[in-house]
Amino acid sequence: MQPVEIYTSPLCGYCHAAKKLLSQKGVSFAETDVWRAPQKKPEMIERAGGRTSVPQIFIGATHVGGCDELYALERAGKLDALLAG
Repeated sequence: MQPVEIYTSPLCGYCHAAKKLLSQKGVSFAETDVWRAPQKKPEMIERAGGRTSVPQIFIGATHVGGCDELYALERAGKLDALLAG
């Protein structure tokens, strides 16, 4: 199983939806709350190619993007393969 990292903020509904999908699939993930740890936001922006919004999701070395992209992978049947590596 590939490591999963997600940058979030507590007031973000898309963050909650992304974490819910991962949890429903039994996927553990490392979460970085950029609201509580604002010093991590520049790291997120750099890793995400300039994107400033949350969530930003990484599976292994792959930048998935946000919640919409995560759900699109799931709908296309590609998320499990990406998670498996």
